[in-house]
Amino acid sequence: MFRLNPEQLVFVTERHLATLTTLRADGSPHVVPVAFTWDADAGVARTTARRSSTKVANARRATAEGGRPRAALCQVDGGRWLTLEGTIEVSEDPDEIADAVARYTKRYRPLEHDPERVVLRLTPDRAMASTYMA
Repeated sequence: MFRLNPEQLVFVTERHLATLTTLRADGSPHVVPVAFTWDADAGVARTTARRSSTKVANARRATAEGGRPRAALCQVDGGRWLTLEGTIEVSEDPDEIADAVARYTKRYRPLEHDPERVVLRLTPDRAMASTYMA
């Protein structure tokens, strides 16, 4: 399981937005702003989205080799930044959606109920960061 170091852990709990990069069917990057939460116990970053969004479609698309798609999540604040790279998958599990919404509410603000909401779960295997966080 992937662990963040103490400096990275503090940074991902501050109230910042990030960009999520997924790959379209033609291989070109799709980059969008997202709010996310870090689950240190599971070693995953979660964001919620509507199931009809492009990022969800990209996260559902297997690689040419049949593997799980990859994505990058990058949070920036001035000269501080952290990028998490790894596999991404879609969860429609009601318990995971409820947990993601609760975590989002704690970090950002309450979300309205949306029956089209799903969770994008990024399981990182690499992190890149500003020097003091590396």
